[in-house]
Amino acid sequence: MFKHSRAYSRAYSQHPHTRSPPLHAIATPKPTLLFAIASDDVNEVRQVLESGEAGPNDQVGPQSALAFTLTNDKLSHKNEIVKALLAYGADPSALRNPKLNPSAQASPEGSEGGSGSHSQPGETMPEGMDPATRYYVTRADSTHTRQTSQLIYRSFFRPLTRVRYDLIGQDWVLEQLFRVLSMHSQRLSVAPIVVLLCGPSGHGKSLLARKFGSLLDIPTHTVNMTTLRSTHDLWQSYSMSPYEEPSSDTLAQFLLNNEGERCVVVLDEIEKVEDPKALYSLLMPWELGRCSLEVGKRHVDLTKVIWLGTSNIGHNLVFEHCDSRPDPSKPITREEYRDLMDLSRPPVSECLGASLLSRVTTVLPFIPFTLEEKMAIAAEAVYSLTCNAEKTLTPQDVEAIVMKALPSYVPSEGARSLHRAVSNQLVDMI
Repeated sequence: MFKHSRAYSRAYSQHPHTRSPPLHAIATPKPTLLFAIASDDVNEVRQVLESGEAGPNDQVGPQSALAFTLTNDKLSHKNEIVKALLAYGADPSALRNPKLNPSAQASPEGSEGGSGSHSQPGETMPEGMDPATRYYVTRADSTHTRQTSQLIYRSFFRPLTRVRYDLIGQDWVLEQLFRVLSMHSQRLSVAPIVVLLCGPSGHGKSLLARKFGSLLDIPTHTVNMTTLRSTHDLWQSYSMSPYEEPSSDTLAQFLLNNEGERCVVVLDEIEKVEDPKALYSLLMPWELGRCSLEVGKRHVDLTKVIWLGTSNIGHNLVFEHCDSRPDPSKPITREEYRDLMDLSRPPVSECLGASLLSRVTTVLPFIPFTLEEKMAIAAEAVYSLTCNAEKTLTPQDVEAIVMKALPSYVPSEGARSLHRAVSNQLVDMI
């Protein structure tokens, strides 16, 4: 199935934890995962995991797939492959298991010691990882991550748990979002799903909205609300996202084509609509899940549409709330986040109108990044801006670039300011 057998053979034979056995002697239950990882192609890794041909916790030779990836210095896309494994359920606790992550000196006979100390390879320990990889592995290993995932574990929305390996930070946003989706999965709510993502720029609102439909493998239509001039314009608007498949369908046609089916409508920059009256036509579909898209035409079933609005409403409120906490340097707590959710509704009501807000399922404010999150964002920027960075730069090199970029972080610009700072650092290195 996979083309890069030569890359696999080379990666395996040069790997520090192998004895260079012939290819036919490798004993793995699902060898296609090994081929996918060694091909250095994250899409092939996703493909084999999605197909079910292999599991993310299968062994690759003497190691877990996660340990094999972390200790393989021949990979140019190690961070992305690690994220893919974690997104599909790789268990980071395997890194602490000597049977699944033997030390370089361990012999097969000596790998059974469950009671003795485990000298795991440095690359698989937090201090041996770059800030981005360390962030994702630590996040996947946390109790809160597992508990949050359980909210929608058995529902249609389960694939959305993978978004935490695309979106850095916003753990409380995801928890509250999953709670809302869980209620709908259990039919505890009959109203349509309407979620407003609000707060400062550069903190992941558009990224979450964009990933929503693709992770669920359902159609998405994105409306750029700044282009609307009247109520009629909403239904006649074309999808404006460069990340979606090109389409000649208007929103009305999109909803007709997907009537009674799960689909996503993203209303980007909802508060920037020129005439607030353009939002009036959302009142009925948001409350009843049906409406007439044209005067005199039949009502269309919109009950399964997921409406996602993005907005900068409450931008200043978010920073004021976070700065007013007893210790702003500490991560925000669940109780503090819920308090912020309550505080965010009045500004939305003032901007969009109380009648529209009353039909919104939940308002989710996006919050400033923690230090670890900023470091992870900057590290990912290093990889995205530098060819073969994971082969030419050590985790310590990446961390040094990250630390120099951090002072240039601008909270109101979020991740964009870190990308710019890293870019400037790399230019200075040339």
